[in-house]
Amino acid sequence: MKLTDQQKRICEQVINVFESGSVEGNYSAISIYADGPHGMKQVTYGRSQTTEYGNLEELIELYVNSNGLYSALLQPYLAKLGVTALTDDAVFKQLLRDAGKKDPLMRKAQDDFFEKRYFQPAMAWADAGGFTLPLSALVIYDSFIHSGSIPDFLRKRFTATLPAKGGREKEWITQYVDVRQEWLSQHSNKILQKTIYRTQSFKNEIARANWNFTILPIIANGMAVSG
Repeated sequence: MKLTDQQKRICEQVINVFESGSVEGNYSAISIYADGPHGMKQVTYGRSQTTEYGNLEELIELYVNSNGLYSALLQPYLAKLGVTALTDDAVFKQLLRDAGKKDPLMRKAQDDFFEKRYFQPAMAWADAGGFTLPLSALVIYDSFIHSGSIPDFLRKRFTATLPAKGGREKEWITQYVDVRQEWLSQHSNKILQKTIYRTQSFKNEIARANWNFTILPIIANGMAVSG
C-alpha cells in the first residue's frame, strides 16, 4: 500500500470528519456514548476518538510521558482508566479538553498514537491482503478505527476473495462496504445505526470510481476533503 502524502492526508482527514466533525481533527473533542462493555457509558476522546475502555489509557500515558502541560494532573488517572468509570468526572474531562486545545504536545501525542495504534496496523492488514488502491486504504483504516479490525463475522457474509488470494480488489471492497452498511443499519445499538454515513460516503466514492482519489473533493458526511 504505497500512498502519496496527499492520499494519506485524505484518509486521515475523512476519519477526522467522521470522528470529530473537523477536517483537521478536533483534538479536544469529547463524547459520551453507551458503547462500552455491556452497554456502559464511556468517554471517547481526541482527533479520531479513542475510548475509555479501549485505548485511551495508552494515549494518556503517551502524553504523560511527554511531560506536557497537563501531564502531572492527568497521571493519577492512568490507574483509574478501565477500572473506575470516569464519565461523570468533570475534572478529568476538562483536563482532556484543555490539553487538546492548549498543548501542542497533546496534539503530537494524538498524531503519534493514532498512527501507531490504528493506521499502521490497518495498512499492514491491507498489505497482507494484497490491496493497493487509496480508496481501499480508507475503507480498511475506517474499519480499524470504528471496529478495531476487519471483523471476521462480516467477512463471512460475502463471497469476494482477497486480492492476495487471486481475488479482485474493487469487488472485495465493494462487497465489504455493502455488508458493513447493512450490519450497521440493522444493529441493535442505535448509536451504530446512525454511523452509516461512513459507509454511504464510501459507496458514493465507489460509484464515482474514485479509487485513486483523482476526483476531489471527497464529501465525507457533508464536509469537503481534499488532503
